[in-house]
Amino acid sequence: MAEADTKAISGSDLVHLARLALAGRPQDVQLLVRRLAKRYRGSIPEVAEGLSELLREAPTRESPLRRDGVAPVPVDLDSRLHLVRLEHVSALDVEPVWLASVRSGLEQLVQERQRQDELAKASLAPTRTVIFTGPPGVGKSLAARWLAWRLERPLVVLDLSAVMSSFLGRTGTNLRYVLDYAKSVDCILLLDELDAVAKRRDDILEVGELKRLVTVLLQEIDDWPATGLLVAATNHPVLLDQAVWRRFEMKIEFPMPDCEAVGKAIEAFSGPGGSLPSEWNGTLTSLLRGLSFSDIEREVTAMRRDAVIRGHSLEHSLQQLVRRRIGDLPRSERGAVASTLTKLGLSQRQIHDLTGVSRDTIRKAAARSRS
Repeated sequence: MAEADTKAISGSDLVHLARLALAGRPQDVQLLVRRLAKRYRGSIPEVAEGLSELLREAPTRESPLRRDGVAPVPVDLDSRLHLVRLEHVSALDVEPVWLASVRSGLEQLVQERQRQDELAKASLAPTRTVIFTGPPGVGKSLAARWLAWRLERPLVVLDLSAVMSSFLGRTGTNLRYVLDYAKSVDCILLLDELDAVAKRRDDILEVGELKRLVTVLLQEIDDWPATGLLVAATNHPVLLDQAVWRRFEMKIEFPMPDCEAVGKAIEAFSGPGGSLPSEWNGTLTSLLRGLSFSDIEREVTAMRRDAVIRGHSLEHSLQQLVRRRIGDLPRSERGAVASTLTKLGLSQRQIHDLTGVSRDTIRKAAARSRS
């Protein structure tokens, strides 16, 4: 491209394009490229033609994976809204924190896909279906994104609870659309909130339509191809029909984080370069024990954000967190928090005011920590 042509390209166009690309928004990038091709058709025709050629080779908004020969993303026939959300996971914000049993199961899924040839020689296929169980906020959806990232495949997300009104009255038609679409794509399919559809069929409170949807779901899962990976997630495993459990080849349970996992999560969420002093980890672990990973992230982020917008020190924000959380802890655990605060240099009066723990108990804790 000639130097004069380069100067003719708007700098704001380049900045906008870079912003969308770095934000991981491929569909918006394509829309902007299409506009730029039209804008520069008269002034820089070779640039416009190059952009148009890229658009012809790239997937479209309606079918982001069309170059793989798949149908457009399915839509509800009434609302015309997409029934799934398509994500291209190029990176994760933080390294996930999981217990060893969870990480082992996820790593096995990755290794099976990476060693399919060896499995084929043994007349075996990789796991086709896996179900994640556990309370909200423990990393089930994040695990699906992590799998998509490690396997370099798009993630197709179907939130069953969000589209339930579309399913009712259509006798599983939309559900078939989605699952047939996902079967035609080399992707990870996440069925979020599985219990919204796959409830026990002997539940007398459920209408017949939902029971028919369970039957449709079972048939589709049975027919799931070995080339794809279906991931289901549920917060309420007791609600699932027993026939649903038998369809999944692997089950991974995501428990609430233990103390070690809470400590690692605090480090992961403490910001670039670990903006929180490491000696605070013990206090924060005592305060946030019993919370899910998402709740821990919310509390740590709120503490850091408060320090910035109010111009406080991080230590002041930590003390505010102690005041806010201490009342939710059992009396025995308040003593543990008081003990960790003695190691941060706070006076016994300050610790008493923050935690309500008696000074005598604080003195004994301090003596034990010195011995």
